[in-house]
Amino acid sequence: MKTILIPTDFSKNALHALQYAQELYKCERSCFFVLHAFAEEVYGEYNTANKDGIDQIKEEKKQVVERKLDELIDSVIGEPPNPLHNFETVACFDNLVDGVNDFVDEMNIDLVIMGTKGETSDHKTTFGSYTIEIFKYVKCPVLAVPEGFEYKQPKAILFPTDYLLPYKRRELKLLGDLAGKFKSKVHCLYITDFDELSPRQADNKLFLEETLTKPYLYFETAPIKNKAEVILEKIAEKEAGMLVMMNSRHSFFEDMLYRSTVDLLGLKIKIPFMVMQNLKR
Repeated sequence: MKTILIPTDFSKNALHALQYAQELYKCERSCFFVLHAFAEEVYGEYNTANKDGIDQIKEEKKQVVERKLDELIDSVIGEPPNPLHNFETVACFDNLVDGVNDFVDEMNIDLVIMGTKGETSDHKTTFGSYTIEIFKYVKCPVLAVPEGFEYKQPKAILFPTDYLLPYKRRELKLLGDLAGKFKSKVHCLYITDFDELSPRQADNKLFLEETLTKPYLYFETAPIKNKAEVILEKIAEKEAGMLVMMNSRHSFFEDMLYRSTVDLLGLKIKIPFMVMQNLKR
């Protein structure tokens, strides 16, 4: 059974992510955990209350959150309900990133799916600050679904990589299973001006080939220029339905997070974006 965590702030974007998750795993036994972290709501609104007052406010807020979570689940269960799907709600007194990370560890979650904001939001990037923090710190693959994206099977998946990371087998299996069931083409893209791979890169590329056996796998290179522009061009060229990248210290993705590249991607990407982790779990 797949275990999927969907953080929600009860917004339209979060609802969209939950509906997308249901479609993505429509034919697979799955348990969807829908989590709302409410610590900041308590401390933000009532920061002058004493400890007893905070405890009472916390309990009252928890009851409100639990009711809203139950109503949310009732609104998305189909008629008839999918017999392969279970739903559980989590009212979490913590900040969002820590709450998600702790729950991922506790329940051994396979994938976090969350909604992102669109170009018309107040932010200059689709990836809001919470999404970026979860990309960076949560020890689990994270799939961000753009606002307004209409579900369709990802027949082509773009996977930019520099082959420098020793990939985690569990992360690649998630990608392989997802791409395999949709018979997707996975395009591994290396943005470089060099023709030869180092021994380390060659070994990691071979590991990719040996692990991703279910999807159709393709390898290609593109010359270095603005990385975001190359990625966007390849998404259009391949008609990709999903973008996948790996996050680790000193990785290609981490390098992007601290530059304007991720802002440009966040503003213009119109497809789901999965960030796989190379962190210990």
